[in-house]
Amino acid sequence: MADLIRICLIGLGRTGKEIARVLLKQIDMELVMAVCSENSDKIGKDLGEILESRDTGIIIDSCSNLEKNIFKYKPNVAIDFSDPEATIRNAEILGKMRVRMVIGTTGFTEIQSKKLMSIAKNNKTGIVHAPNITLGVNVLMVLTNLAASILEGYDCAIIESHFKNKKDAPSGTAKKIAEEVLKGMSANSNIYPRDLDYNEIPIHAVRAGGIIGRHRVIMAGEYDKVEIIHESFARTAFALGALKAVRFVHENVGFFEMTDVLDLKRIMTRYLEREAYFKKQRHFNVEMAENEMSV
Repeated sequence: MADLIRICLIGLGRTGKEIARVLLKQIDMELVMAVCSENSDKIGKDLGEILESRDTGIIIDSCSNLEKNIFKYKPNVAIDFSDPEATIRNAEILGKMRVRMVIGTTGFTEIQSKKLMSIAKNNKTGIVHAPNITLGVNVLMVLTNLAASILEGYDCAIIESHFKNKKDAPSGTAKKIAEEVLKGMSANSNIYPRDLDYNEIPIHAVRAGGIIGRHRVIMAGEYDKVEIIHESFARTAFALGALKAVRFVHENVGFFEMTDVLDLKRIMTRYLEREAYFKKQRHFNVEMAENEMSV
């Protein structure tokens, strides 16, 4: 049996706790350490107490002791769901110590995102930056890109809804969807995606109650419209996406997004190849039928 992937979990908010619950059930991973912010009242408690379950033997520690605990517990991959500034500090330590990362933190500035790229490159380690970590929302992005490339002249708007205490608005995922819309639109022009202004796509943010996550993309023309919606029913969706990213980054070096984890480029290529094959088969069958009729 292959060695277990040893996991460090950073951030024990709503999503972090659900990731911990799912991690503890995995047969190919071992959660070896859990980290929270310096001023958290979770410090010193058994993780099981936070999860309202049996004791796990994992004592939660402060992020200020991150380097010391990495030496002690030797994780292979860290999953970070904290905040942008803390994630950057953590990434600098983890990168130096060659611990790969899956980052689900949202709200990074462009400069901070580039910093993460530099950390991966300079330390020859692996980082998956995945503010849009659920599998379904990545499918939504692909469909949105395709729809935008086909529906020329249609207006687009994005409505995203999350729980009332979510700090960033609009969400990182909504911004990424806007990027995909503009990439699709640029397919019919000579404009490079990097030259487009992502603020051109209206994003409406709703913060209410305990909504886990819902993204709705509306593409409206004069006479019809298309809507593409993704909704998370439970934070388990985030946890499963994080675990898929862990298995990917454990084997790879570089800076990645969920499109790399899901291998969407290969999937789209296979789709086009299949369509070409079926089209060829249809033409072949028509020719065979014509030849038989002419005999």
